[in-house]
Amino acid sequence: MERQPLPDSLWAATAAPAPKTPPLEGELEADVAVVGGGFTGLSAALFAAESGAKVVVLEASEPGFGASGRNGGQVIPGFKMSPGELRAKYGEDLGLRMAHYGSGTADLVFDLIEKHGIDCQASRGGWIQGAHGSPVLPDMEKRVREWQDLGAPVTFIDKAETTRLSGAVGYVGGFLDPRGGQLNPLSYARGLAQAALTAGAQIYGTSPATALTGMSGKWRVSTPKGTVLAEQVLLCTNGYTDGLWPGLRRSVVPLLSYQVATKPLGDNVRRTIMPEGHALSDTRRLIAYSRLDPSGRLVLGGRGGPRESSDPSDYKETIAAVRRLFPQVGSIDFDHYWGGKVAMTVSHLPHVGELAPGITAALGYNGRGVAMATATGREIAGRALGKPLEALPFPQKAIRPIPFHGLRRPVLSALVGIKRLQDLREEGR
Repeated sequence: MERQPLPDSLWAATAAPAPKTPPLEGELEADVAVVGGGFTGLSAALFAAESGAKVVVLEASEPGFGASGRNGGQVIPGFKMSPGELRAKYGEDLGLRMAHYGSGTADLVFDLIEKHGIDCQASRGGWIQGAHGSPVLPDMEKRVREWQDLGAPVTFIDKAETTRLSGAVGYVGGFLDPRGGQLNPLSYARGLAQAALTAGAQIYGTSPATALTGMSGKWRVSTPKGTVLAEQVLLCTNGYTDGLWPGLRRSVVPLLSYQVATKPLGDNVRRTIMPEGHALSDTRRLIAYSRLDPSGRLVLGGRGGPRESSDPSDYKETIAAVRRLFPQVGSIDFDHYWGGKVAMTVSHLPHVGELAPGITAALGYNGRGVAMATATGREIAGRALGKPLEALPFPQKAIRPIPFHGLRRPVLSALVGIKRLQDLREEGR
């Protein structure tokens, strides 16, 4: 079985070297078997191994191959839901715990980078969420107040300041969060993998899990050339979840996100775009997110097409978004085009829960996977080592398939059209 090649992304072209992760051959026993070598699985492996557990990670390709190594590399704290929304929906106790937990997720990422010396071009310049139209400003200002009440150093910025700090055209205000930042996500995944290996975990690439079988209170995880017998299994496959566990794939909606990277910008233009090192995304339903890399390339991502592709002809809308938001780049050429699957949930919260005794799943980060997946990995590592399920900072509901999941393509196509019209109307276009 050959290892799948990485997409032609900017991150793959500039990433730190990958650690050696050979295929699994033969039989192993472990305390914890982790299926999936993305941020969730690697973080879980690291924390479990540091606690003294014998850990084996099984990855279908190589660490960071999926969304973890392809995303925009923006480190954004918090859930998509505001603190007030969390408290209203889940009660004062759990809602407040969730808000505080979400607030610290970016801290964890940068702490791990420092602790383990991860070379991933990390920068904590902050994050801006631009308001794409006046109708969204009241909700944004309310969210700022809610975070400030919890002691978070966030601020609302007006149109002029949003334009100055982002360099983008069309935003009428913004949410400024200095807790955020950016990194090369593939390098970060590889750094987490190396840290887990150093802590004693074993990581096997090109080793997709093909079957899960219960055996006398343990679970046998089968791969094409080997097996792992473990007391606890963590399923961490996110947007690339397959049919390994019945119904799990149908509990999330995988959406493709496309990104492009320009050639390095000239100094004059570069100084006009995110001049203080912020990462940028916005409040559109069909979100656009952007940043500069250390070489001055503008990276922009958004809603993708029907397939994973590196064909420039598939990226017309993404390129058009670059020209619309950052007209100062002119007719500059692009070096890289790539896409990956983002796992969305109906609740806009990750699905974290026990599927069966000894089987815990964590997936569905709704576009905020760098920080949230890293922190969730730590939490499910604790669960595998005996932490009560109710102590996790997530609502404990059964992970169930989404009704009519098989109709998602035509439904999503219709929703995209509706959301695009709603965004245009709020922009005044």
